Amino acid sequence: MITGVNTAVVWVLDQDAAKTFFTDKLGLRPRTDVPFGDGMRWVTVGAEAQPEVQVSLMVPGPQVMDPESAGQLTALLAKGVLIGCTFTVEDCHAAFADLSARGVTFVQEPQPRPWGISATLRDDSGTVHELLQPHHQGR
Repeated sequence: MITGVNTAVVWVLDQDAAKTFFTDKLGLRPRTDVPFGDGMRWVTVGAEAQPEVQVSLMVPGPQVMDPESAGQLTALLAKGVLIGCTFTVEDCHAAFADLSARGVTFVQEPQPRPWGISATLRDDSGTVHELLQPHHQGR
């Protein structure tokens, strides 16, 4: 039986740029950055308050998929049509203001939704992520 989530993957075009974006702009903490063969790196970041969950910043490449699929995924990243993570926040409006001041590009300002208050941002690889202030924080 599944007991939780340990790692979520976000596909990126450049691991160094993505690591900088997710740590310096979004405020996540670096977790790991280690080589694991053929020029590949295992780079993860995560929220300080949730040490059991990490986001792996992966570059499409032949180490993880066939070259044709890697090319297709890279094209989708460059096109900006992939959806990434939902990051929870205590106050979506405050997080929106803070992240906007740090240079984060938002494609949607905070809006009420049935599940909470939500804003949508785009990372430096073009992937869209949600900031969510859930209606039932902590559940």
